[in-house]
Amino acid sequence: MKTKLRQIIYGILLLTFFIGCGDLEPISYSDINPSNFPQNESDIKALVLSCYYPLRGSWWDGINSNSERGQMFVNESCTEILAGKFGAQKLCHELSFNETNGEITFFYYTRENPYGFYGKISRCTMVLDQIQNSSFLSESAKNKYTAEVRCARAYLSYILFDMYGPLVIAPIEVLKNPLIEAPLPRLTNEEMIKFIEDDLIYAGEYLPMPKNAEYGKFSRAFAKTLLIRLYLHETVHDKTYYDKVETLARELMQSEYGFKLVENYTSLFEFAGQTRDNTEYIFVIPCSSAGPNQSQWHMMVMPPDSDSPIKGWGTVQSTWWFYDSFEPTDTRKTYMVTSYKSSDNAQTVDRNNPTATIDLGPIPQKYEIDPGVPASSGLSNLDQVIFRYPEVLLSLAEAIVMKPGGAITQEAVDLMNEVRERAKILPKNLSDFPTKESFIDQLLTERSHEFWCENGQYRADLIRFDKLYDRVMMLNNNMAPYASKDKYLYPLPLSVIVDGKGQVKQNSGYTQ
Repeated sequence: MKTKLRQIIYGILLLTFFIGCGDLEPISYSDINPSNFPQNESDIKALVLSCYYPLRGSWWDGINSNSERGQMFVNESCTEILAGKFGAQKLCHELSFNETNGEITFFYYTRENPYGFYGKISRCTMVLDQIQNSSFLSESAKNKYTAEVRCARAYLSYILFDMYGPLVIAPIEVLKNPLIEAPLPRLTNEEMIKFIEDDLIYAGEYLPMPKNAEYGKFSRAFAKTLLIRLYLHETVHDKTYYDKVETLARELMQSEYGFKLVENYTSLFEFAGQTRDNTEYIFVIPCSSAGPNQSQWHMMVMPPDSDSPIKGWGTVQSTWWFYDSFEPTDTRKTYMVTSYKSSDNAQTVDRNNPTATIDLGPIPQKYEIDPGVPASSGLSNLDQVIFRYPEVLLSLAEAIVMKPGGAITQEAVDLMNEVRERAKILPKNLSDFPTKESFIDQLLTERSHEFWCENGQYRADLIRFDKLYDRVMMLNNNMAPYASKDKYLYPLPLSVIVDGKGQVKQNSGYTQ
């Protein structure tokens, strides 16, 4: 009976987590009785796992879904990497979205199930409180579980901060008093940075080293890689953040972390290479057709008349401009499919005979074909690759050049060449870069070629150097009338402005 009662309480807890509106409708202690749950370490583990839940791949409510419902798909569509003729992919490719486009605003919050993602930050805050107030956990266990939850909270916060700017963050005191109406303003930029940074510094101290971390779980290296991304994000305002990037990157290159490039780039996206012992993975999302982590990428990109085993939906393509930017021998474009034979009429579909499936650009297949997809309702068993070791190498190269007093050095070029040579292309020379801008242009090219359709951070890379607007205009032949640099941030949904009762202000360039 006790076991059954616990299952019921845990079910209520998860239900509240799945449908909770976060800061607008904090979790009620009338639904979750802390005297009954959690009762032991197993219950705490379940709570910790619930904080991974919104970060998984799932069309319905996973922010890392590799579909139009995921942040990578939307963010990459703002760049040359992805393009489409409808939906979020078209809105983003033209920077034509506004506060009424639910395809863009739902990531932050929506009043309908599954309610968006910023409220899940509050779920992590509540779990942290449960961990700290538990009487049955040792101090080391508290540190371990706290580190996981704080890493989850920081990762989700960073994704949303990168997309929308500073967030509304409810403190635990507000969450514990849900009957007291307390509209909150967004944090300042400085407060937002400190909130994420504090979580990641803690996680970077108490999470396990990569060799000791469970495959698909957070590690110390992942927390420090997210810190690198956070600091890169803020170099727009303060170039001294590059010094922190350099320190972290050099640490992650130390032998105790165990990272090195694998020999074959494409193996990273193939069954044979996706192993626990892969020396390049910093964070991956293990996927299964049975869930809870799911990959729909093949269905997203494969055309409905494909001659492969998979007849997909053809929702998105890459661009020919992006494809042409690769050097001829670059192995990183291997799974960028430029032609196929139509199963409808046996005609070759390619750039010269594109039809509607390959006219904007090649098929961004990214992963090897999973033959099990047709029998799995479109879901693949290939894991989603999110962060890899080249992020560290290229971030260090950028920091060396762009830090206060920095310069283009042979070390910076060598770091770039380490990534290039693995891709089977010729190294660059120091003399190839007469200016910092020329080096950064090449660095951005390497980032796009190396990480396309992985973590969705290339948009942030272009924004960091104020190149996104010009790139969008070029890709659209200067016919993107709604594009502007205000679109470097997505709009908050109108419901958040209304529910904020004057405390929450809209991003610049959108209707208040």
